[in-house]
Amino acid sequence: MRKTIKRFLPNHESVHNNRWLRPFADTLLHPRLWHLNRHSVAGAIAVGLFCGLIPGPFQALAAAAGCVLFRVNLPLAVVTTLYSNPLTIVPLYVLAYEVGSRALGLGPNGFIKPPELGDLGLSEWMGSMVDWMLGLGKPLALGLVLLAAFFSLVGYVGVKAAWRVWLVRTWHGRRARRSAGS
Repeated sequence: MRKTIKRFLPNHESVHNNRWLRPFADTLLHPRLWHLNRHSVAGAIAVGLFCGLIPGPFQALAAAAGCVLFRVNLPLAVVTTLYSNPLTIVPLYVLAYEVGSRALGLGPNGFIKPPELGDLGLSEWMGSMVDWMLGLGKPLALGLVLLAAFFSLVGYVGVKAAWRVWLVRTWHGRRARRSAGS
């Protein structure tokens, strides 16, 4: 498992030789940010899943900051943020809005359709559009945090459990090979 993961991740040299990352090399090259064990991988997946719902290009920066803070695998966390992409972001944000509106007690049908241009002038329609977007704010913000926390928890527990299953299978396989050889 570890060898498979290592194949897809950058190494120390690529970070050290990158001219944009060189000023941060002392922090980014800390051994715990690159080590692959069940704790660092589970933490990295949790950080990446949490930061994946942050809007725009700030996902990777937030994941890197989280990795430095919690000392978990940096490249794996940054790659994990890519689960939210142009194809998945709209469904994820709709789900986050639904979760937030239910948490605020607005019910499942709290979504209000955006205003149509219709007979409105452009400036009136833009004002209505801004009001509509501001109305989405609280449920969406709360939903994003709740959904990110849920994804993060499920990812952490899932990786820990999967790693444990793999480890137990490896032990049993080793024991079976020893028994067969004796």
